[in-house]
Parts: sequence; structure tokens; C-alpha cells
Amino acid sequence: MNIIEKYDFGLIIISGRIFHRDVIVFPDEIHANWWRKEGHKLCIEDLEIVLKKRPNILIIGTGYSGVMRVPEEVKEFLKKQGIEVIIENTQKAVETYNKLARENKNVAAALHLTC
Repeated sequence: MNIIEKYDFGLIIISGRIFHRDVIVFPDEIHANWWRKEGHKLCIEDLEIVLKKRPNILIIGTGYSGVMRVPEEVKEFLKKQGIEVIIENTQKAVETYNKLARENKNVAAALHLTC
């Protein structure tokens, strides 16, 4: 199971692996170098891998200072897909992901590591 061991601005350690770019984390896999179409604005297309895996819960980490925006249309789209969305700054999102993953929830985290 992937547990996030450390997060700081521009750095995340997941199950012993170090990443310096945004990631999408599932309990059983990690998608490194997550790139978004519009940088600090989340688009539905940015979540293609999440939509394929269909977690029950998606935690969106909006960055160290919470700069990344999640438009209402993205939240509504995910909700219509049956995916509960939790939006938090990345430090809090890491804590929430770890808690839910340890509870064996079907969870994913899309994490912006800077800003």
C-alpha cells in the first residue's frame, strides 16, 4: 500500500520513493510527473487516469499555499461520476489520503507539490 511518508514544498516521499513533481497516488500505484493542461487550474482532462481507475474518493491537494483552483464544473463532473471530492492544501490532503488509505478505502490523491 502506498503511504506518503513526507511532504514539503516541491518534495514528496511515497513508500520510499522521492518525487519532485506533482503526482497522482492510488493505494496500489503512483503516477509521477502529473501535468495539468492549465497549470494552476484543474481541468477534467487532467484527471483521465483517475476516471479510468474510478476511486470512490478523490483528494485534491491544491499546493503548499493552496494556489491551484478546482472549478465548480470539475467538482460537479466528478460528483456525477460517483466520486466524492475532498479539496485541501497539499499538507492536509496528504494526511487525509494516508488516513483513508490505511482504512482500506478506495481512494486516490491528485497532489500539486508547489505553490
